Amino acid sequence: MRILLLSDIHSNLEALEACLAATPAYDLVVNLGDIVGYGGSPNEVIERSRELGRFFVRGNHDKAAAGVMDLKDFNPIAGMAALWTREQLTPENLKWLSDLPRGPIQVNGLAGVQFVHGSPVDEDEYVVSVRDALEPLLLSSMPLTFFGHSHLQGSFSTNNANSDVFRPEYRTVGQTETVEFPLKAGIRYLVNPGSVGQPRDGDWRAAFAVFDSDAQIVSFCRTPYNLKSAQDRIFGANLPPRLATRLAAGR
Repeated sequence: MRILLLSDIHSNLEALEACLAATPAYDLVVNLGDIVGYGGSPNEVIERSRELGRFFVRGNHDKAAAGVMDLKDFNPIAGMAALWTREQLTPENLKWLSDLPRGPIQVNGLAGVQFVHGSPVDEDEYVVSVRDALEPLLLSSMPLTFFGHSHLQGSFSTNNANSDVFRPEYRTVGQTETVEFPLKAGIRYLVNPGSVGQPRDGDWRAAFAVFDSDAQIVSFCRTPYNLKSAQDRIFGANLPPRLATRLAAGR
Protein backbone atom coordinates (compact mmCIF):
# COMPACT_ATOMS: atom_id res chain seq x y z
CA MET A 1 0.00 0.00 0.00
CA ARG A 2 1.23 3.49 -0.87
CA ILE A 3 0.11 6.26 1.47
CA LEU A 4 0.35 9.93 0.58
CA LEU A 5 1.17 11.87 3.75
CA LEU A 6 0.12 15.51 3.92
CA SER A 7 0.59 17.78 6.92
CA ASP A 8 0.41 21.44 7.88
CA ILE A 9 -1.18 22.71 4.67
CA HIS A 10 -2.19 25.90 6.50
CA SER A 11 -4.70 27.15 3.93
CA ASN A 12 -2.07 27.24 1.17
CA LEU A 13 -4.03 26.01 -1.84
CA GLU A 14 -1.22 26.60 -4.33
CA ALA A 15 1.19 24.44 -2.33
CA LEU A 16 -1.38 21.67 -1.91
CA GLU A 17 -2.15 21.52 -5.63
CA ALA A 18 1.55 21.44 -6.46
CA CYS A 19 2.07 18.47 -4.14
CA LEU A 20 -0.82 16.59 -5.69
CA ALA A 21 0.55 17.26 -9.17
CA ALA A 22 4.03 16.06 -8.18
CA THR A 23 3.15 12.95 -6.20
CA PRO A 24 3.52 9.47 -7.71
CA ALA A 25 0.62 7.00 -7.65
CA TYR A 26 -0.85 6.32 -4.22
CA ASP A 27 -3.63 4.23 -2.68
CA LEU A 28 -4.87 6.55 0.05
CA VAL A 29 -4.19 9.89 1.73
CA VAL A 30 -3.62 10.56 5.43
CA ASN A 31 -3.74 14.17 6.56
CA LEU A 32 -1.82 14.95 9.76
CA GLY A 33 -3.60 18.18 10.64
CA ASP A 34 -3.32 21.95 10.56
CA ILE A 35 -5.31 22.07 7.39
CA VAL A 36 -6.06 25.74 8.04
CA GLY A 37 -4.38 28.72 9.69
CA TYR A 38 -1.95 31.35 8.38
CA GLY A 39 -2.90 31.14 4.69
CA GLY A 40 -5.60 32.79 2.60
CA SER A 41 -7.59 29.83 1.21
CA PRO A 42 -9.19 27.99 4.15
CA ASN A 43 -12.44 26.89 2.51
CA GLU A 44 -10.75 25.83 -0.71
CA VAL A 45 -8.13 23.79 1.13
CA ILE A 46 -10.71 22.08 3.34
CA GLU A 47 -12.85 21.16 0.37
CA ARG A 48 -9.87 19.85 -1.61
CA SER A 49 -8.66 17.88 1.39
CA ARG A 50 -12.07 16.31 1.91
CA GLU A 51 -12.11 15.20 -1.72
CA LEU A 52 -8.84 13.31 -1.22
CA GLY A 53 -9.99 10.91 1.49
CA ARG A 54 -11.30 10.34 4.98
CA PHE A 55 -8.22 9.87 7.16
CA PHE A 56 -7.49 12.99 9.22
CA VAL A 57 -6.21 14.03 12.62
CA ARG A 58 -6.85 17.48 13.98
CA GLY A 59 -4.12 20.07 14.42
CA ASN A 60 -3.92 22.91 16.90
CA HIS A 61 -4.77 25.51 14.23
CA ASP A 62 -7.77 23.43 13.17
CA LYS A 63 -8.98 23.45 16.77
CA ALA A 64 -8.33 27.17 17.15
CA ALA A 65 -10.16 28.09 13.96
CA ALA A 66 -13.08 25.87 14.93
CA GLY A 67 -13.34 27.49 18.36
CA VAL A 68 -12.57 24.31 20.33
CA MET A 69 -9.19 25.54 21.60
CA ASP A 70 -8.25 28.65 23.55
CA LEU A 71 -6.01 31.12 21.72
CA LYS A 72 -3.98 32.00 24.82
CA ASP A 73 -1.07 29.81 23.70
CA PHE A 74 -0.97 31.33 20.21
CA ASN A 75 1.28 34.24 19.30
CA PRO A 76 -0.64 37.37 18.21
CA ILE A 77 -0.15 36.78 14.47
CA ALA A 78 -1.25 33.15 14.65
CA GLY A 79 -4.23 34.15 16.78
CA MET A 80 -5.30 36.83 14.30
CA ALA A 81 -5.08 34.31 11.47
CA ALA A 82 -7.16 31.78 13.42
CA LEU A 83 -9.89 34.35 14.10
CA TRP A 84 -9.89 35.49 10.47
CA THR A 85 -10.14 31.86 9.33
CA ARG A 86 -13.09 31.24 11.65
CA GLU A 87 -14.91 34.20 10.13
CA GLN A 88 -14.29 32.96 6.59
CA LEU A 89 -15.33 29.34 7.00
CA THR A 90 -18.68 28.18 5.71
CA PRO A 91 -20.94 26.63 8.39
CA GLU A 92 -20.38 23.19 6.87
CA ASN A 93 -16.60 23.52 6.85
CA LEU A 94 -16.59 24.94 10.38
CA LYS A 95 -18.52 21.94 11.68
CA TRP A 96 -16.34 19.52 9.75
CA LEU A 97 -13.22 21.11 11.21
CA SER A 98 -14.60 20.96 14.76
CA ASP A 99 -15.42 17.25 14.33
CA LEU A 100 -11.92 16.18 13.25
CA PRO A 101 -10.61 13.31 15.40
CA ARG A 102 -7.86 13.58 17.93
CA GLY A 103 -4.77 11.55 17.09
CA PRO A 104 -3.24 9.09 17.14
CA ILE A 105 -5.39 7.19 14.66
CA GLN A 106 -4.76 3.94 12.80
CA VAL A 107 -5.70 2.77 9.32
CA ASN A 108 -7.00 -0.73 8.61
CA GLY A 109 -4.38 -2.83 6.85
CA LEU A 110 -1.44 -0.90 8.32
CA ALA A 111 -0.36 -2.87 11.36
CA GLY A 112 2.07 -1.13 13.68
CA VAL A 113 1.55 2.32 12.18
CA GLN A 114 -0.14 5.33 13.77
CA PHE A 115 -0.80 8.91 12.74
CA VAL A 116 -0.85 12.01 14.95
CA HIS A 117 -0.43 15.76 14.65
CA GLY A 118 2.17 16.47 17.33
CA SER A 119 3.56 13.83 19.65
CA PRO A 120 1.72 10.52 20.25
CA VAL A 121 2.02 11.44 23.94
CA ASP A 122 0.38 14.87 23.46
CA GLU A 123 -1.24 16.02 20.22
CA ASP A 124 -0.08 19.62 20.77
CA GLU A 125 3.50 18.82 21.78
CA TYR A 126 6.33 19.69 19.38
CA VAL A 127 8.87 17.03 18.43
CA VAL A 128 11.88 18.99 17.18
CA SER A 129 14.94 17.35 18.74
CA VAL A 130 16.11 13.85 19.63
CA ARG A 131 15.39 14.73 23.25
CA ASP A 132 11.76 15.54 22.34
CA ALA A 133 11.48 12.26 20.43
CA LEU A 134 12.87 9.87 23.03
CA GLU A 135 9.83 9.65 25.29
CA PRO A 136 7.29 8.94 22.51
CA LEU A 137 9.69 6.54 20.82
CA LEU A 138 10.31 4.56 24.00
CA LEU A 139 6.75 4.63 25.35
CA SER A 140 4.82 3.97 22.16
CA SER A 141 3.74 0.43 21.36
CA MET A 142 3.76 1.34 17.67
CA PRO A 143 7.02 0.89 15.76
CA LEU A 144 6.11 3.63 13.25
CA THR A 145 4.49 6.99 13.93
CA PHE A 146 3.84 9.68 11.34
CA PHE A 147 3.50 13.17 12.81
CA GLY A 148 3.49 16.85 11.80
CA HIS A 149 3.26 20.10 13.77
CA SER A 150 6.97 21.06 13.70
CA HIS A 151 7.05 21.79 9.92
CA LEU A 152 10.45 20.02 9.81
CA GLN A 153 10.76 17.17 7.33
CA GLY A 154 12.65 14.08 8.50
CA SER A 155 12.66 11.33 11.11
CA PHE A 156 13.80 10.26 14.57
CA SER A 157 14.55 6.65 15.44
CA THR A 158 15.75 4.38 18.22
CA ASN A 159 16.48 0.71 18.87
CA ASN A 160 16.66 1.30 22.67
CA ALA A 161 20.47 1.43 22.51
CA ASN A 162 21.01 4.25 20.03
CA SER A 163 18.97 7.18 18.73
CA ASP A 164 19.29 8.92 15.42
CA VAL A 165 17.88 11.82 13.41
CA PHE A 166 17.52 12.00 9.63
CA ARG A 167 16.96 15.10 7.50
CA PRO A 168 16.69 14.61 3.73
CA GLU A 169 19.28 16.47 1.69
CA TYR A 170 18.24 17.88 -1.68
CA ARG A 171 20.41 18.98 -4.60
CA THR A 172 18.47 22.06 -5.72
CA VAL A 173 16.27 24.83 -4.36
CA GLY A 174 13.75 25.12 -7.16
CA GLN A 175 12.97 21.72 -8.68
CA THR A 176 10.84 18.74 -7.68
CA GLU A 177 13.01 16.21 -5.84
CA THR A 178 12.62 12.97 -3.88
CA VAL A 179 14.84 11.35 -1.25
CA GLU A 180 14.14 7.72 -0.33
CA PHE A 181 14.49 6.60 3.28
CA PRO A 182 14.35 2.80 3.85
CA LEU A 183 13.03 1.71 7.24
CA LYS A 184 14.90 -1.04 9.10
CA ALA A 185 13.36 -3.89 11.06
CA GLY A 186 13.60 -3.69 14.83
CA ILE A 187 13.83 0.11 14.93
CA ARG A 188 11.09 2.50 16.03
CA TYR A 189 10.52 5.64 14.00
CA LEU A 190 8.85 9.03 14.26
CA VAL A 191 8.52 10.39 10.72
CA ASN A 192 7.47 13.89 9.69
CA PRO A 193 6.53 14.38 6.02
CA GLY A 194 7.15 18.11 6.34
CA SER A 195 4.79 21.01 5.86
CA VAL A 196 2.87 21.41 2.62
CA GLY A 197 2.02 25.05 3.11
CA GLN A 198 4.61 26.58 5.44
CA PRO A 199 7.98 24.77 5.65
CA ARG A 200 10.34 25.97 8.36
CA ASP A 201 13.58 24.25 7.41
CA GLY A 202 14.89 26.96 5.11
CA ASP A 203 13.50 25.34 1.94
CA TRP A 204 10.53 27.27 0.55
CA ARG A 205 9.24 24.35 -1.53
CA ALA A 206 6.14 22.44 -0.46
CA ALA A 207 6.92 19.23 1.42
CA PHE A 208 5.15 15.87 1.57
CA ALA A 209 5.98 12.17 1.72
CA VAL A 210 4.81 8.82 0.39
CA PHE A 211 5.05 5.65 2.50
CA ASP A 212 5.29 2.30 0.70
CA SER A 213 4.21 -0.16 3.39
CA ASP A 214 5.22 -3.20 1.34
CA ALA A 215 8.74 -1.99 0.56
CA GLN A 216 9.02 -0.18 3.92
CA ILE A 217 10.33 2.97 2.26
CA VAL A 218 9.42 6.58 3.01
CA SER A 219 9.93 8.88 0.04
CA PHE A 220 10.43 12.47 1.19
CA CYS A 221 9.49 15.00 -1.50
CA ARG A 222 9.80 18.72 -2.20
CA THR A 223 8.19 20.61 -5.03
CA PRO A 224 8.00 24.29 -6.07
CA TYR A 225 4.64 26.02 -6.24
CA ASN A 226 3.14 29.37 -7.22
CA LEU A 227 4.53 31.29 -4.28
CA LYS A 228 3.40 34.70 -5.48
CA SER A 229 -0.22 33.60 -5.81
CA ALA A 230 -0.21 32.20 -2.27
CA GLN A 231 1.32 35.41 -0.98
CA ASP A 232 -1.16 37.57 -2.89
CA ARG A 233 -4.07 35.73 -1.26
CA ILE A 234 -2.64 36.55 2.17
CA PHE A 235 -2.08 40.21 1.27
CA GLY A 236 -5.55 40.39 -0.28
CA ALA A 237 -7.12 39.08 2.92
CA ASN A 238 -5.36 41.81 4.94
CA LEU A 239 -3.70 39.19 7.08
CA PRO A 240 -0.36 40.13 8.70
CA PRO A 241 2.21 40.59 5.87
CA ARG A 242 4.71 38.43 7.77
CA LEU A 243 2.56 35.39 6.95
CA ALA A 244 3.21 36.02 3.26
CA THR A 245 6.85 37.08 3.32
CA ARG A 246 7.99 34.14 5.46
CA LEU A 247 6.86 31.69 2.78
CA ALA A 248 9.71 32.76 0.50
CA ALA A 249 12.29 32.06 3.19
CA GLY A 250 10.93 28.68 4.25
CA ARG A 251 10.73 29.93 7.82
